[in-house]
Amino acid sequence: MIPAQQVVELALAAATVDETVVIVTDRAEASLRWAGNSMTTNGVSTTRSTTVISIVRKGNTSHTGSIRTSDVDPSAIGALVAAAEQAAHAAPEARDSAPLRSGSGTPDDWNKPVPETGAEVFADVAESLSAGFGGPDRLYGYAHHLVETTFLATSTGVRRRFTQPTGTVEINAKRDGASAWAGVSTPWFHDVPTDAMLEDLAMRLGWANRTVELPAGRYETLMPPSTVADMMIYLGWSMEGRGAQEGRTALSAPGGGTRVGEKLTGLPLTMYSDPFATGLECAPFVAATSSSERISVFDNGFDIGRVDWIRDGTINALAYPRAAAAEFGTQPAMPADNLLMTGGAASLADMVAATERGLLLTTLWYIRTVDPTTLLLTGLTRDGVYLIEDGEVTAAVNNFRFNESPLDLLRRAGEAGVAEMTLPREWGDWATRAVMPTLRIPDFHMSSVSQAQ
Repeated sequence: MIPAQQVVELALAAATVDETVVIVTDRAEASLRWAGNSMTTNGVSTTRSTTVISIVRKGNTSHTGSIRTSDVDPSAIGALVAAAEQAAHAAPEARDSAPLRSGSGTPDDWNKPVPETGAEVFADVAESLSAGFGGPDRLYGYAHHLVETTFLATSTGVRRRFTQPTGTVEINAKRDGASAWAGVSTPWFHDVPTDAMLEDLAMRLGWANRTVELPAGRYETLMPPSTVADMMIYLGWSMEGRGAQEGRTALSAPGGGTRVGEKLTGLPLTMYSDPFATGLECAPFVAATSSSERISVFDNGFDIGRVDWIRDGTINALAYPRAAAAEFGTQPAMPADNLLMTGGAASLADMVAATERGLLLTTLWYIRTVDPTTLLLTGLTRDGVYLIEDGEVTAAVNNFRFNESPLDLLRRAGEAGVAEMTLPREWGDWATRAVMPTLRIPDFHMSSVSQAQ
């Protein structure tokens, strides 16, 4: 492949319409799998995607065409640009039209080599797993590392670059018909606590030596950070301003407008995104290959900063591209690719010790929307629901289907524990950068018993 920087310049040179945005992303990927206490497969790949966004201005209207390809042949660049321009000429008016950002020079790292990855990043994880393979539990799982370097350039002179490392380790342990899951995220695999994960899994499988069947109902429930992340990430994805303004979402206010300013919880919780959050760093600028209600191709290259979506328990902001913000008379708010929530001082162990009777809910699965107007979600528990009695975990219980809204969970939460870096189980393929607390929910709704094992 020719360098990504050269692809950018060739595409811009081939452009003939009013404005052009080029986004090239080089991906280096490595993976490792194991099953039944044996390494099974590993692989390494390198790929590239190139997107050309053509903008045609016709009087007071703008029209866009966006074409993406994985073809790395330089001779295909001209055809890619031509296809994007043809799509722009044929497109309807763009509702999110805004001026492109003007450039301010080439960044210092623009021409540096693109970072890579390989199977060697898994060395420490594989060593710990090999020791675990000799134990009584059957281990299954997957480690994945993706290093994406994105080059963004516009015909108005913008040049921006960012390298995003994304790593995950997921382990499923089985013993005598019981199973437990643990997962972590990591940018470069320098700090994966594999030994601690295996110890935690063994402890949970030990809890399953005793099993109790419980009926559907509402239970006091401790939600550790992974389960909280699965619910709050979905809330974050649903916080678009236009939908709320137009009365289509759970953030719409009765009678019109939005719920910004409404107090959700008495707990002093702040949920925010921040591209510079330590350990969760992500692109500090917009790199959008297509427009949505949360982000716009016209905002490509603009800075992303910290946004407090919920501040001290109160809904504080919704996502607005620049055009939507101007339309509704508010400030632009562009989400970074991470989500964090503050918490309290209690550890999960402290919260278990303070529970007379309740459930410890370790992972969620197969989450789907039931009612977007209330953000009611349904899903399944999986790989570990445990009974707490008199401050101790005493047994594993059956799985359930649940019905809950993240907004309602925040409203009813009685306690928040320490906020920790975590990996959501359900959304871990798309959202790996999260910090969440444990939440105590006094009446979590287990709507029916599930036969899932």
